[in-house]
Amino acid sequence: MSGWEHFFMVVGFSLVIFAVVSGWRLLWGPSAPDRVVALDTINTMVVAAMVVLGAAYDDVIYIDVAIVYAALSFIEVLFIAKYLEREV
Repeated sequence: MSGWEHFFMVVGFSLVIFAVVSGWRLLWGPSAPDRVVALDTINTMVVAAMVVLGAAYDDVIYIDVAIVYAALSFIEVLFIAKYLEREV
């Protein structure tokens, strides 16, 4: 295993651990805004994982998908925040 493969494995494993912690906050968060922040954090980690995959496999399509996913995630969080603002 080369140094880069080891690096990508460590980064991927770290992202999975952080996503599990954020998933805990998403499921059992004390309030709705905390859950929205946890969802946004998970989405950000998914984007980071796609970028890492793109770098690991030297393929640009992962980066393109990550950009579209990040834009959709941003719009999703805006809509949820607007809904919660009206609800409160």
